[in-house]
Amino acid sequence: MVLEPREVPLGGPRAMTVHRTLPQRSRSLVGAWCFLDHYGPDDVAATGGMQVSRHPHTGLATVSWLFAGRIDHLDSGGNAAAVAPGELNLMIAGAGITHQEISRPDTSVLHGVQLWYAMPQATRFGDNRFERYLPEVVTRPGVTARVFLGELLGSVSPVRTETPPLLGAEIVLDPGAAICPETRPDFEYAVLAENADVQVNDVPVPHRHLAYLPTGSDVLEISAGERGARVILLGGVPLQESIVMWWNFIGRDHDEIAQFRRRYQAEMGLDPPHPDDADKPPLFGSFPSGPAAAPACAGPAERAAAAARVGPGPATAPLREVLVVPCRHSSPLHRSFQGVCRDAGARGFMRHRRLAWLA
Repeated sequence: MVLEPREVPLGGPRAMTVHRTLPQRSRSLVGAWCFLDHYGPDDVAATGGMQVSRHPHTGLATVSWLFAGRIDHLDSGGNAAAVAPGELNLMIAGAGITHQEISRPDTSVLHGVQLWYAMPQATRFGDNRFERYLPEVVTRPGVTARVFLGELLGSVSPVRTETPPLLGAEIVLDPGAAICPETRPDFEYAVLAENADVQVNDVPVPHRHLAYLPTGSDVLEISAGERGARVILLGGVPLQESIVMWWNFIGRDHDEIAQFRRRYQAEMGLDPPHPDDADKPPLFGSFPSGPAAAPACAGPAERAAAAARVGPGPATAPLREVLVVPCRHSSPLHRSFQGVCRDAGARGFMRHRRLAWLA
Protein backbone atom coordinates (compact mmCIF):
# COMPACT_ATOMS: atom_id res chain seq x y z
CA MET A 1 0.00 0.00 0.00
CA VAL A 2 1.27 3.48 -0.90
CA LEU A 3 -0.38 6.43 0.88
CA GLU A 4 -0.66 9.78 -0.88
CA PRO A 5 0.03 12.96 1.13
CA ARG A 6 -2.44 15.81 1.43
CA GLU A 7 -1.40 19.42 1.79
CA VAL A 8 -2.36 21.20 5.01
CA PRO A 9 -1.61 24.90 5.67
CA LEU A 10 -0.04 25.28 9.10
CA GLY A 11 -1.69 28.67 9.65
CA GLY A 12 -0.79 32.32 9.54
CA PRO A 13 -1.25 34.82 6.71
CA ARG A 14 1.36 33.13 4.51
CA ALA A 15 0.75 29.55 5.69
CA MET A 16 3.67 27.18 5.71
CA THR A 17 2.40 23.98 4.07
CA VAL A 18 2.89 20.51 5.47
CA HIS A 19 2.31 17.22 3.66
CA ARG A 20 0.34 14.80 5.85
CA THR A 21 0.32 11.05 5.27
CA LEU A 22 -1.04 9.93 8.65
CA PRO A 23 -3.84 9.69 9.61
CA GLN A 24 -6.07 9.02 6.63
CA ARG A 25 -8.98 6.78 5.70
CA SER A 26 -6.98 3.85 4.41
CA ARG A 27 -4.43 3.80 7.24
CA SER A 28 -4.34 5.68 10.52
CA LEU A 29 -1.80 3.77 12.60
CA VAL A 30 1.56 2.14 11.94
CA GLY A 31 2.37 0.45 15.20
CA ALA A 32 1.53 3.24 17.65
CA TRP A 33 2.53 5.94 15.11
CA CYS A 34 -0.63 7.96 14.42
CA PHE A 35 0.49 11.23 12.80
CA LEU A 36 3.09 12.21 10.20
CA ASP A 37 3.63 15.73 8.84
CA HIS A 38 6.44 16.33 6.35
CA TYR A 39 7.49 19.90 5.57
CA GLY A 40 10.08 21.75 3.55
CA PRO A 41 12.52 22.65 2.35
CA ASP A 42 10.55 25.75 3.30
CA ASP A 43 11.73 29.32 2.58
CA VAL A 44 11.03 30.96 5.92
CA ALA A 45 11.26 34.44 4.38
CA ALA A 46 8.31 33.57 2.14
CA THR A 47 6.13 31.56 4.55
CA GLY A 48 7.00 32.88 8.00
CA GLY A 49 8.22 29.45 9.07
CA MET A 50 6.72 27.58 12.00
CA GLN A 51 4.67 29.73 14.38
CA VAL A 52 2.71 27.27 16.51
CA SER A 53 1.74 28.94 19.77
CA ARG A 54 0.84 27.23 23.03
CA HIS A 55 -1.55 24.30 22.60
CA PRO A 56 -2.35 21.07 24.50
CA HIS A 57 -1.79 17.36 24.07
CA THR A 58 -3.05 14.31 25.94
CA GLY A 59 -2.39 10.61 25.50
CA LEU A 60 0.36 10.92 22.91
CA ALA A 61 4.02 11.72 22.34
CA THR A 62 5.44 14.15 19.79
CA VAL A 63 8.66 13.43 17.90
CA SER A 64 10.45 16.33 16.20
CA TRP A 65 13.13 15.47 13.63
CA LEU A 66 14.77 18.14 11.47
CA PHE A 67 16.90 18.05 8.33
CA ALA A 68 17.50 21.83 8.19
CA GLY A 69 16.73 24.86 10.35
CA ARG A 70 16.04 25.20 14.06
CA ILE A 71 12.91 25.37 16.18
CA ASP A 72 12.53 26.62 19.74
CA HIS A 73 10.46 24.25 21.89
CA LEU A 74 8.88 25.35 25.19
CA ASP A 75 6.49 23.28 27.31
CA SER A 76 4.59 23.34 30.59
CA GLY A 77 6.81 20.60 31.98
CA GLY A 78 9.51 23.25 32.35
CA ASN A 79 11.48 22.20 29.25
CA ALA A 80 13.02 24.63 26.79
CA ALA A 81 15.09 23.28 23.90
CA ALA A 82 16.40 24.26 20.50
CA VAL A 83 15.44 21.49 18.09
CA ALA A 84 18.39 20.91 15.73
CA PRO A 85 18.93 18.69 12.66
CA GLY A 86 19.85 15.09 13.40
CA GLU A 87 18.72 15.26 17.03
CA LEU A 88 15.61 13.63 18.47
CA ASN A 89 13.31 15.77 20.57
CA LEU A 90 10.65 13.61 22.23
CA MET A 91 7.81 15.06 24.31
CA ILE A 92 5.56 12.57 26.10
CA ALA A 93 2.33 14.34 27.00
CA GLY A 94 1.12 11.73 29.47
CA ALA A 95 -2.05 12.94 31.18
CA GLY A 96 -1.56 16.43 29.76
CA ILE A 97 0.91 19.07 28.64
CA THR A 98 1.01 22.31 26.64
CA HIS A 99 3.83 23.47 24.39
CA GLN A 100 4.76 25.86 21.62
CA GLU A 101 7.04 25.47 18.59
CA ILE A 102 8.50 28.52 16.85
CA SER A 103 11.23 28.54 14.22
CA ARG A 104 14.26 30.53 15.30
CA PRO A 105 14.94 33.98 13.81
CA ASP A 106 18.24 32.83 12.29
CA THR A 107 16.52 30.00 10.37
CA SER A 108 16.22 30.67 6.64
CA VAL A 109 15.17 27.17 5.53
CA LEU A 110 12.99 24.79 7.56
CA HIS A 111 12.82 21.11 6.65
CA GLY A 112 11.74 18.14 8.73
CA VAL A 113 9.04 15.81 9.98
CA GLN A 114 6.68 16.03 12.93
CA LEU A 115 5.45 12.69 14.25
CA TRP A 116 3.06 11.57 16.97
CA TYR A 117 2.53 8.18 18.50
CA ALA A 118 -0.41 7.13 20.67
CA MET A 119 0.21 6.07 24.26
CA PRO A 120 -1.27 2.72 25.36
CA GLN A 121 -3.72 2.49 28.22
CA ALA A 122 -1.02 1.35 30.63
CA THR A 123 1.03 4.55 30.33
CA ARG A 124 -1.20 7.27 28.88
CA PHE A 125 -1.99 8.85 32.25
CA GLY A 126 1.64 8.94 33.38
CA ASP A 127 3.81 12.00 33.96
CA ASN A 128 4.82 14.14 31.04
CA ARG A 129 8.47 13.96 29.99
CA PHE A 130 10.87 15.57 27.52
CA GLU A 131 13.96 13.86 26.19
CA ARG A 132 16.69 14.70 23.68
CA TYR A 133 18.96 12.21 21.97
CA LEU A 134 21.72 12.54 19.37
CA PRO A 135 21.81 9.21 17.51
CA GLU A 136 25.06 7.69 16.37
CA VAL A 137 25.75 7.57 12.64
CA VAL A 138 25.60 4.03 11.28
CA THR A 139 27.15 3.29 7.89
CA ARG A 140 26.80 0.44 5.45
CA PRO A 141 27.96 0.38 1.82
CA GLY A 142 26.03 3.21 0.15
CA VAL A 143 23.92 3.83 3.24
CA THR A 144 24.00 6.18 6.27
CA ALA A 145 21.44 5.82 9.05
CA ARG A 146 20.46 7.41 12.36
CA VAL A 147 18.18 5.39 14.62
CA PHE A 148 16.31 7.77 16.92
CA LEU A 149 13.85 5.25 18.42
CA GLY A 150 14.10 1.48 18.71
CA GLU A 151 16.72 -0.74 17.13
CA LEU A 152 18.05 -1.13 13.60
CA LEU A 153 21.36 -2.07 11.92
CA GLY A 154 22.95 -2.82 15.29
CA SER A 155 22.16 0.68 16.64
CA VAL A 156 19.92 0.87 19.72
CA SER A 157 18.28 4.08 20.90
CA PRO A 158 18.20 4.37 24.70
CA VAL A 159 15.05 6.51 24.63
CA ARG A 160 12.04 5.01 26.43
CA THR A 161 8.80 5.38 24.45
CA GLU A 162 6.38 3.98 27.11
CA THR A 163 4.73 1.95 24.32
CA PRO A 164 5.02 -1.49 22.75
CA PRO A 165 8.25 -1.66 20.68
CA LEU A 166 8.63 1.16 18.14
CA LEU A 167 11.13 2.04 15.43
CA GLY A 168 12.06 5.42 14.01
CA ALA A 169 15.10 6.02 11.78
CA GLU A 170 16.48 8.31 9.09
CA ILE A 171 18.20 6.46 6.24
CA VAL A 172 20.18 8.15 3.46
CA LEU A 173 20.96 6.11 0.35
CA ASP A 174 23.59 6.94 -2.26
CA PRO A 175 22.53 7.00 -5.92
CA GLY A 176 21.49 3.50 -6.95
CA ALA A 177 22.00 2.10 -3.44
CA ALA A 178 19.63 -0.24 -1.63
CA ILE A 179 19.17 -1.53 1.89
CA CYS A 180 17.38 -4.63 3.12
CA PRO A 181 17.35 -4.44 6.94
CA GLU A 182 16.24 -7.31 9.08
CA THR A 183 12.54 -7.15 9.88
CA ARG A 184 10.43 -8.28 12.82
CA PRO A 185 7.38 -10.36 11.87
CA ASP A 186 5.32 -8.72 14.62
CA PHE A 187 6.05 -5.21 13.27
CA GLU A 188 4.22 -3.20 10.66
CA TYR A 189 6.40 -0.72 8.76
CA ALA A 190 6.10 2.55 6.85
CA VAL A 191 8.66 4.26 4.60
CA LEU A 192 8.39 7.98 3.83
CA ALA A 193 10.06 8.99 0.55
CA GLU A 194 11.46 12.15 2.08
CA ASN A 195 13.38 13.91 -0.69
CA ALA A 196 13.12 11.72 -3.81
CA ASP A 197 11.24 8.81 -5.35
CA VAL A 198 12.23 5.39 -4.03
CA GLN A 199 11.18 1.79 -4.44
CA VAL A 200 10.03 -0.36 -1.54
CA ASN A 201 10.02 -4.08 -2.37
CA ASP A 202 10.10 -3.07 -6.06
CA VAL A 203 6.97 -0.90 -5.67
CA PRO A 204 7.48 2.75 -6.76
CA VAL A 205 6.97 5.25 -3.93
CA PRO A 206 6.85 8.87 -5.17
CA HIS A 207 8.40 11.76 -3.27
CA ARG A 208 6.49 12.59 -0.05
CA HIS A 209 4.39 9.39 -0.27
CA LEU A 210 4.34 6.72 2.44
CA ALA A 211 4.72 2.99 1.74
CA TYR A 212 3.05 0.63 4.24
CA LEU A 213 3.96 -3.00 4.98
CA PRO A 214 1.75 -5.12 7.27
CA THR A 215 2.86 -7.49 9.98
CA GLY A 216 4.39 -10.71 8.72
CA SER A 217 6.41 -9.00 5.99
CA ASP A 218 9.68 -10.91 5.83
CA VAL A 219 11.38 -8.59 3.33
CA LEU A 220 11.83 -4.82 3.44
CA GLU A 221 14.02 -3.56 0.63
CA ILE A 222 14.40 0.20 0.03
CA SER A 223 16.08 1.24 -3.22
CA ALA A 224 17.16 4.70 -4.38
CA GLY A 225 17.24 6.01 -7.94
CA GLU A 226 20.02 7.83 -9.71
CA ARG A 227 19.65 10.90 -7.45
CA GLY A 228 19.95 8.96 -4.22
CA ALA A 229 17.31 9.38 -1.52
CA ARG A 230 16.56 9.98 2.11
CA VAL A 231 13.73 8.08 3.82
CA ILE A 232 12.15 7.99 7.24
CA LEU A 233 11.51 4.41 8.36
CA LEU A 234 8.82 3.85 10.99
CA GLY A 235 7.71 0.59 12.54
CA GLY A 236 6.10 -0.97 15.54
CA VAL A 237 3.98 -3.64 17.12
CA PRO A 238 0.32 -2.86 16.31
CA LEU A 239 -1.47 -0.89 19.01
CA GLN A 240 -4.31 -3.22 19.94
CA GLU A 241 -6.53 -0.51 21.39
CA SER A 242 -9.37 1.69 20.15
CA ILE A 243 -8.52 5.38 20.28
CA VAL A 244 -10.28 8.66 19.53
CA MET A 245 -8.29 11.55 18.01
CA TRP A 246 -9.81 15.02 18.18
CA TRP A 247 -7.85 18.24 17.67
CA ASN A 248 -4.65 17.64 19.68
CA PHE A 249 -6.16 15.14 22.11
CA ILE A 250 -6.10 11.36 22.05
CA GLY A 251 -8.57 9.57 24.29
CA ARG A 252 -10.78 6.52 24.31
CA ASP A 253 -14.32 7.89 24.01
CA HIS A 254 -16.40 11.03 23.50
CA ASP A 255 -16.77 11.84 27.19
CA GLU A 256 -13.04 11.72 27.78
CA ILE A 257 -12.30 14.03 24.84
CA ALA A 258 -15.02 16.44 26.00
CA GLN A 259 -13.46 16.51 29.47
CA PHE A 260 -9.96 17.19 28.07
CA ARG A 261 -11.31 20.11 26.05
CA ARG A 262 -13.36 21.50 28.94
CA ARG A 263 -10.46 21.37 31.38
CA TYR A 264 -8.02 22.90 28.89
CA GLN A 265 -10.37 25.80 28.18
CA ALA A 266 -10.86 26.46 31.91
CA GLU A 267 -7.16 26.18 32.79
CA MET A 268 -6.27 28.64 30.02
CA GLY A 269 -8.90 31.09 31.32
CA LEU A 270 -10.90 30.79 28.11
CA ASP A 271 -14.05 29.31 29.69
CA PRO A 272 -15.35 29.24 33.28
CA PRO A 273 -14.44 26.13 35.30
CA HIS A 274 -16.96 23.31 35.24
CA PRO A 275 -18.37 22.11 38.61
CA ASP A 276 -17.41 18.51 37.78
CA ASP A 277 -13.74 19.54 37.72
CA ALA A 278 -13.65 21.42 41.02
CA ASP A 279 -11.54 18.86 42.91
CA LYS A 280 -9.32 17.77 40.04
CA PRO A 281 -5.65 18.79 39.80
CA PRO A 282 -4.59 20.80 36.74
CA LEU A 283 -3.90 18.73 33.64
CA PHE A 284 -1.90 21.12 31.52
CA GLY A 285 0.56 22.88 33.84
CA SER A 286 1.89 26.41 34.13
CA PHE A 287 3.68 28.22 31.33
CA PRO A 288 6.07 31.17 31.05
CA SER A 289 4.50 34.45 30.05
CA GLY A 290 4.20 34.92 26.31
CA PRO A 291 1.66 34.65 23.51
CA ALA A 292 -1.83 33.61 24.52
CA ALA A 293 -2.75 29.94 24.35
CA ALA A 294 -4.73 28.78 21.34
CA PRO A 295 -8.43 28.24 22.11
CA ALA A 296 -9.68 24.73 21.50
CA CYS A 297 -11.95 24.07 18.56
CA ALA A 298 -15.66 23.99 19.28
CA GLY A 299 -16.83 20.66 20.64
CA PRO A 300 -17.60 17.94 18.08
CA ALA A 301 -21.13 18.15 16.75
CA GLU A 302 -21.54 14.40 16.77
CA ARG A 303 -20.88 12.05 19.64
CA ALA A 304 -17.59 10.18 19.18
CA ALA A 305 -18.67 6.59 19.62
CA ALA A 306 -16.50 3.57 18.95
CA ALA A 307 -16.23 2.83 15.24
CA ALA A 308 -17.93 -0.27 13.90
CA ARG A 309 -15.90 -3.21 12.62
CA VAL A 310 -15.47 -3.06 8.85
CA GLY A 311 -13.89 -5.28 6.24
CA PRO A 312 -13.49 -9.05 6.00
CA GLY A 313 -11.87 -11.20 8.62
CA PRO A 314 -12.62 -13.75 11.27
CA ALA A 315 -14.81 -12.65 14.16
CA THR A 316 -11.99 -13.41 16.57
CA ALA A 317 -9.47 -11.14 14.81
CA PRO A 318 -8.09 -8.44 17.10
CA LEU A 319 -9.60 -5.07 16.31
CA ARG A 320 -7.83 -1.74 16.18
CA GLU A 321 -10.00 1.33 15.60
CA VAL A 322 -9.48 5.04 15.27
CA LEU A 323 -12.32 7.51 15.22
CA VAL A 324 -11.08 10.87 13.96
CA VAL A 325 -13.34 13.75 14.95
CA PRO A 326 -12.13 16.99 13.38
CA CYS A 327 -13.02 20.43 14.69
CA ARG A 328 -15.22 22.99 12.97
CA HIS A 329 -13.02 26.07 12.81
CA SER A 330 -11.56 27.11 9.47
CA SER A 331 -9.64 30.19 10.58
CA PRO A 332 -5.84 30.31 10.04
CA LEU A 333 -5.32 30.14 13.81
CA HIS A 334 -7.20 26.90 14.19
CA ARG A 335 -5.69 25.42 11.04
CA SER A 336 -2.41 25.69 12.92
CA PHE A 337 -3.59 23.15 15.44
CA GLN A 338 -5.63 20.63 13.51
CA GLY A 339 -3.85 17.44 14.45
CA VAL A 340 -6.10 15.25 12.33
CA CYS A 341 -7.81 15.27 8.92
CA ARG A 342 -9.07 18.56 7.54
CA ASP A 343 -11.52 19.55 4.83
CA ALA A 344 -9.91 21.91 2.30
CA GLY A 345 -13.24 23.61 1.71
CA ALA A 346 -14.06 27.04 3.10
CA ARG A 347 -16.61 25.62 5.55
CA GLY A 348 -13.93 23.82 7.55
CA PHE A 349 -14.85 20.74 9.53
CA MET A 350 -18.49 19.83 9.51
CA ARG A 351 -18.60 16.05 10.05
CA HIS A 352 -16.43 13.47 11.69
CA ARG A 353 -14.52 10.95 9.58
CA ARG A 354 -14.56 7.37 10.77
CA LEU A 355 -11.54 5.13 10.37
CA ALA A 356 -11.55 1.48 11.43
CA TRP A 357 -9.78 -1.66 10.33
CA LEU A 358 -8.90 -5.15 11.34
CA ALA A 359 -5.37 -5.87 12.55
